[in-house]
Amino acid sequence: MSYVEIIGLLGSAAGAGAINAVAGGGTLLTFPTLLAFGTSPIVANATSTLALVIGTSGGMVGNRQYLKAITPWLWRFLPVSIVGGLIGSALLTNTSNQIFGRLVPFLILFASVLFLAQGIFSRFAGAHLADPAASKRSHQAVAIITQFLISIYGGYFGAGIGILMLAALGFLGMHNIYEMNTLKTILGSLINLVAALWFIGAGLIDWPRAGVMTVGAVIGYYLGSHYSQRVSPKQVRQIITAIGFIISGVTFYKQFVK
Repeated sequence: MSYVEIIGLLGSAAGAGAINAVAGGGTLLTFPTLLAFGTSPIVANATSTLALVIGTSGGMVGNRQYLKAITPWLWRFLPVSIVGGLIGSALLTNTSNQIFGRLVPFLILFASVLFLAQGIFSRFAGAHLADPAASKRSHQAVAIITQFLISIYGGYFGAGIGILMLAALGFLGMHNIYEMNTLKTILGSLINLVAALWFIGAGLIDWPRAGVMTVGAVIGYYLGSHYSQRVSPKQVRQIITAIGFIISGVTFYKQFVK
């Protein structure tokens, strides 16, 4: 790796770690950066997932006081999250670079739309919180199935799964945002960990690049968690969305126009 590449990977991972500490969505920085430096799409996705696992998992430490309250839900969602993450990871390893490369613009666009529509998701989910039937078994079953599908997507690509999970938890009837964030962080970390382990076993990790980006992600998460109160999550999401749409447009051009 050249010094330019090392600095680029380190910087993007640090930015992703800080973004994950504030609002989530760091994949939209690390994945395109790896592509820009010539990494194949599937290896870039796998390497990005591994590099961000540690930084994402750090969120559990800050929210550990809410673990007791979410334990019942955690046991319900853990099995489907593991299985779904494994299925998504297996799907990726059985996808050719050519096909995945063509899917990349759509995946990035989907993730960007999720970030753009997060406020709508939150309000739509919030409308269900006053429903006394929100925690009935039928709602729980729907939430578990939804988490399973989210986990498959998370194992395959992953950007935006936090938003999807928060929306699903809102429909379930959870109303404490701190508890919801804690549950979302644990499940998201688990999905990423399962995917990362699968990618390691499949030999899809670019270890030198993963090492550089892991250092950057840890630094970024540390700084982001300490200074997040000074930054508006809404502004961060707006920046992420703008970056996502730009990257999506560029990848669409490269794949289907150029």
